[in-house]
Amino acid sequence: MKTSNRTEDFIPYKAQNFTEEEMIQRSRDYFEYSNKRRSLREFSDRPVPMEVIENIIKTASTAPSGAHKQPWTFCVIQDPEMKAKLREAAEEEEKINYSGRMSDDWLEDLKVFATNEVKEFLTIAPYLIVVCKKTYDIEADGGKAKNYYVNESVGLAAGFLLTAIHNAGLVALTHTPSPMGFLTKILDRPENEKPFLLIPVGYPADDAHVPDLGRKGLDEIIEIY
Repeated sequence: MKTSNRTEDFIPYKAQNFTEEEMIQRSRDYFEYSNKRRSLREFSDRPVPMEVIENIIKTASTAPSGAHKQPWTFCVIQDPEMKAKLREAAEEEEKINYSGRMSDDWLEDLKVFATNEVKEFLTIAPYLIVVCKKTYDIEADGGKAKNYYVNESVGLAAGFLLTAIHNAGLVALTHTPSPMGFLTKILDRPENEKPFLLIPVGYPADDAHVPDLGRKGLDEIIEIY
């Protein structure tokens, strides 16, 4: 049946069909798998095939976006010299953060992670992915094309990226050195792009540890009306 606003450019959607029992089992299995994902700061320098990174980014690009504008760029850094430059600049900002820019409450909340301004993972991880948001697109004639719900769209893509990294058997960290203007400068990104996240990606170190943390229970995160 043709709806009133459907155009000839629409194509049929091929639905997945599962029984209720299959849906429950699949949803439970996916939760249990996703619940194993952790943010890591201890990486191995073990090489990762570039094809894996490309597939991860293609998966991220399947995220929904406002008006399907896809306002993102994923910058993949593997060059050791550039990673060293990024680490130096990030640590300069983080030193300022830890020495006064962050509030006392913020610093107290970070103690459980035993983190500081030293960011070795930026040079150890085989890849750094800088997720950039496009505040607008630049048209062929140099004009500006509006993008919609940019933060929401790029946030969704980042979530897809993290689950794809986990699915590939790798680990990641959502690193947000603030401010992140140094990334724009070092990567020589155009004026319409702003750094959104800096994500090291790779295998965990052989002796990697993570804080013994729990997640909020269902009764703390859901309201049913």
